[in-house]
Amino acid sequence: MIRATRRALLGAVPVLAVPMISRAQAAFPNRPVTVIVPNPPGGGTDFAARLFQEGLQAALGQPVVIENRPGANGNIAINAVVRAQPDGHTLLLQYNGYHAGNPAMMRDLTWDPIRDLSLVGMATMAPHVILVAPNVPANTLAEFIAHARANPGKLNYASSGNGSIQHIGGVLFARAIGAEMVHVPYRGAAPALQDVAGGRVEMFITTPSSAVALVQAGRVKALAIASARRAAGLPEVPTTAEAGLPGFTLDAWFAFAVPAATPRPVQDRLNAALRDVALQPVVRQRAEQAGAVTDAMTLAQLDALSRKEVAELGAVIRSAGITLE
Repeated sequence: MIRATRRALLGAVPVLAVPMISRAQAAFPNRPVTVIVPNPPGGGTDFAARLFQEGLQAALGQPVVIENRPGANGNIAINAVVRAQPDGHTLLLQYNGYHAGNPAMMRDLTWDPIRDLSLVGMATMAPHVILVAPNVPANTLAEFIAHARANPGKLNYASSGNGSIQHIGGVLFARAIGAEMVHVPYRGAAPALQDVAGGRVEMFITTPSSAVALVQAGRVKALAIASARRAAGLPEVPTTAEAGLPGFTLDAWFAFAVPAATPRPVQDRLNAALRDVALQPVVRQRAEQAGAVTDAMTLAQLDALSRKEVAELGAVIRSAGITLE
């Protein structure tokens, strides 16, 4: 009798456990959701988080709190999310410059982009525009490439800092055209743009939103958009493919991420919510006004993007010897 009772009880355990797990997953979210941003308020990363805040709140039925934790090239915020409870209530607004760049540029990094993080939703993708100084004797991309090839090692390109996407873009551009150029790092895009407009640096590859006013005023020349499609803020500027340099693209992206151990049903719920927000007309319009686009990517597409950029950008960084030590 005792043995039969024990068997009955043991046999009942799986039946009881399944509804308990389902109820736990179905309860998500059961409290406010925090989105940790690795940059101060006002930049592209912060903009992307706040662009989705209201829509995500409505989709999840819980408050969404934005928390800015800048510092250490994004690592303070990233480590906070990696170490957070993997239950979907703590998200990271990740920037591809940190996601793909930091592992290649920094030794003894305490997180791995593939092992420790899962991207669950694309927020915004921002193309880059190839800008040149007003005194550069070129008005098209083909003319500038010819000028750079005729003056190897004599032309400079700016970036917003060592190891930034602009820095990597300059390395890739120089390789694509087969002409050596000299990197000049700045502390941010604003001072870099000032020196390009002043003719002190020949080229700068950056996001269009920061340069539209200067282009429209004729203070810098926009030669091409390094993306598969033209930028809404500079509709008359051709893409690199249209301008004669197919295959050269450079997009910055900002995506929501969670600890990799987060249960798949929770990741699916977040992905569905974020994809719905990305498709909302008002969100898409606000993104385009800021020089970016939204993209409703699936978990599989996000995983493929993550792995591709970590491998490809990492290879460029390591081969160029770019470090942040």
